[in-house]
Amino acid sequence: MISVQAWSDAQRLWDFQQMHHEPRPCSVGVGLGSHDLGVADVTVSLYQRGMFPLIVFTGATSRTTRDRMPRGEAEHYRERALELGVPASAILVEPRARNTGENIKFARVLLEKRSIEVSSVLLVSKPYEERRAYATARKLWPAVDIVSASAPMTLSEYVDSIKDPRLVLDMLVGAQQRLLIYPDQGFMTRQKVPESVAAAYERLCAEGFTSRLVPAM
Repeated sequence: MISVQAWSDAQRLWDFQQMHHEPRPCSVGVGLGSHDLGVADVTVSLYQRGMFPLIVFTGATSRTTRDRMPRGEAEHYRERALELGVPASAILVEPRARNTGENIKFARVLLEKRSIEVSSVLLVSKPYEERRAYATARKLWPAVDIVSASAPMTLSEYVDSIKDPRLVLDMLVGAQQRLLIYPDQGFMTRQKVPESVAAAYERLCAEGFTSRLVPAM
């Protein structure tokens, strides 16, 4: 059972991750690979609204996705986009990235190799990783404007869609940890973390939502 306090703390982390950017036309849309096929759906929706002319899906597999997405996250995203009517000519696939930093770096390299000029990126992630993705992109792709986007869902709606509450809370805690430790490692820009969010993170760690933590260096 997940306690009432844990749900309250998870809501704090969820709210903090939301960047509240208004989608606007950008040079390219980058969909960050993950276990959540909804990222592909949001990317397609934004493409169909005319927010960008080209999509890059980026992602290999992870321990979470190797069974459900055996051909790689980016490839499964591409297949989903094709099902939803996006032409193949509007999709590029980056199949090697295994973390958010590599998502950004490898997508950037792919576009540069294709001589595609990029001044702005509409960065599509899971709802609980908007801020993490934004901070990573600002560090690794500083010359472009970054606009964050994700599915417009509440925490409760997202948990219902994933059907694994503990996984969602573990992922929330993992995303928050990276916001705290990765700036010192040069992986992302520093984000000001309110004391209430830091305290919520510590309580969730103490309750054992730690499967997605990485060793602090």
